[in-house]
Amino acid sequence: MIEQRRVVVIGAGPSGAIAAAILKRKGNDVLVLEKQTFPRFSIGESLLPHCLDFIEEAGMLPQVENYGFQIKNGAAFARGDEYSIFDFGDAFTDGKKYAYEIRRAEFDKLLADSAAEQGVEIRYQHEIITTNFQEDSARLTVKDQQGEIYQVQAEFVLDASGYGRVLARLLALETPSELPVRQAVFTHIEDRITHPAFERDKILITVHPELNDVWFWLIPFSDGRSSIGVVGLDRYFSQFGDDLSACLHHFVDTTPSLKRIVSDAKWDTPCSKLFGYSANVKQLFGQRFALLGNSAEFLDPVFSSGVTIAMHGASLAANLLDRQLRGQQVDWKSEFADPLQQGVDTFKTYVMGWYDLSFQRAVFWQNKSRHIERMISSLLAGYAWDENNPFVADHKAKLAALSQFCVEK
Repeated sequence: MIEQRRVVVIGAGPSGAIAAAILKRKGNDVLVLEKQTFPRFSIGESLLPHCLDFIEEAGMLPQVENYGFQIKNGAAFARGDEYSIFDFGDAFTDGKKYAYEIRRAEFDKLLADSAAEQGVEIRYQHEIITTNFQEDSARLTVKDQQGEIYQVQAEFVLDASGYGRVLARLLALETPSELPVRQAVFTHIEDRITHPAFERDKILITVHPELNDVWFWLIPFSDGRSSIGVVGLDRYFSQFGDDLSACLHHFVDTTPSLKRIVSDAKWDTPCSKLFGYSANVKQLFGQRFALLGNSAEFLDPVFSSGVTIAMHGASLAANLLDRQLRGQQVDWKSEFADPLQQGVDTFKTYVMGWYDLSFQRAVFWQNKSRHIERMISSLLAGYAWDENNPFVADHKAKLAALSQFCVEK
């Protein structure tokens, strides 16, 4: 017998949990199928303020605010002796003024549990094996934790499978990213940070002193631990082979400002790596399905845009699908794909500008006006869809002009 459901969401991560909760709050039948068990480790541990808008929409904000995550009120950037801070509380866009630094294992389970508490059914260790999309329905073949196979038929499927990229893989939708292949090597440490230059309520992004396209994140948690990682082109890391600890320590040790900050740290967790993470797809939606978050496109971790894009897409898709299920005419291109891509393209401009140094010049320019600083703060807060911000509405031209101005001055 084929199980009949209205909506199936693939993946119980942030975008899947939020999309499912929004749909359930609007009275829809939703089933979430998750391949893994929760809690489970995931990268992407620094939220942007815009994320809280969607967490609030999904009815999950009280749980997040009461959990005890580390408050994040801005971003700090270091390059040699240069240091620059952007304050989310003084941003151009009238939005949330803070976010959180989170362990994804805890955060993702918190959101998934909140969705379940609101009536969403979540089945863990259920893997999508095949799909069959027809004009009037979508049929999924699923393997459960005992290895039993069953089928689910739904009116619509939202793929929030993250790096698993279930539908992109099964429907041959993957296409190469225009961004170069980079690698991230990272771990968690007992940080023991006492250095006065480090502000625990801000993520710290540090540029390597010799390789301007190599950078580090230092994300502090609320219990005295931190996530630390280095990002660069694969060729920078090849000499270390599989010795990830030696790789990360080498880059930290050759970056004096960062080395000083973590000089007393206890490195007590094995290192991990993520490589070839930038990805793209041929289309964001199709007959009876839409792709959310990393299951569609992932840019780069430098500005923590991944979770924000995923949540924004979840909100767009859930609200649009609710209207469709109620019999209204909807346009997935103009109401989902195009507006979502607008923000992705904005983020992409600044990601590429980080690596070609045009945005680094703006970030570290000490004579920038408060007005420009506030507009950049809004971007870093995740408000890449606010077209009232000139650095969003005309992002390529504005960044090029600002970078040139920085050079001339």
